[in-house]
Amino acid sequence: MFQVLIQARKMSSVTENLLSIQTKVKRAYEGSPVDVRSCLPPTLVAVSKTKPVEMIFEAYEQGQRHFGENYIQEIHEKSLNPYLREKCPDIEWHFIGNCQTNKVNTLMKCPNLAVVETITSQKLAGKLNNQAAEKNVSVMVQINTSGEQNKNGLEPLEGVECAKYIVEQCPNLRLSGLMTIGNLGNSLKTTTQEENPDFLKLIETRKLVADALKRDEGSLELSMGMSNDFEEAIRMGSTNVRVGSSIFGSRSYPTKPETETVATKLEEIKL
Repeated sequence: MFQVLIQARKMSSVTENLLSIQTKVKRAYEGSPVDVRSCLPPTLVAVSKTKPVEMIFEAYEQGQRHFGENYIQEIHEKSLNPYLREKCPDIEWHFIGNCQTNKVNTLMKCPNLAVVETITSQKLAGKLNNQAAEKNVSVMVQINTSGEQNKNGLEPLEGVECAKYIVEQCPNLRLSGLMTIGNLGNSLKTTTQEENPDFLKLIETRKLVADALKRDEGSLELSMGMSNDFEEAIRMGSTNVRVGSSIFGSRSYPTKPETETVATKLEEIKL
């Protein structure tokens, strides 16, 4: 009985937290300059890594549709979970972790896979393209905006070349935009008066990509902003914010779904 009560409290906190974050997202967007913010309200991606399917279902019941996962094995298991497939038919999964090329086949078998946000090489894009013939999956190029060696992602000019490769050589993929996981220190010191340099760098890179592809900048999404800085990201034009612990609570890692790199672990701190 005690465990049931504990679980009920956890479930109710998910609802409360999600509604709070949704409200903050809405207010941040409505309070942003019209000429800077995205054309449409940003998508909230609830980062559900290590969290049980019951929590995902509760968030889904409150209208949440986009969920992010960091580990190949975990997104594979959750996307195939019979309960979620029955109760959450229009759920949309975002893969936001490091994807090794030998894991592409497993990732592409995930039902309702909507976006792979972490393309970090032309080789990875090519592998995804070969497996995506019937999916036409949206992808984002991950940019290392902080220049830190322990961060995944491409340098801006490399990102431009990767974006061109996807558009020109990967007909089964749809380039939807760019993504970054910036420096934690930059996030913590960001204010309405001091803009986050990682966000500025991603915006600059989008312009380079748009020019190279002869596309309007607004046609390329910006996935930037997490628990510590999503409101500022929205004010700077983010179309896609990723929030995890502020919705689902702190995480525990009883077992590792797959081998983690130091870079991957450091990048998860802000989610």
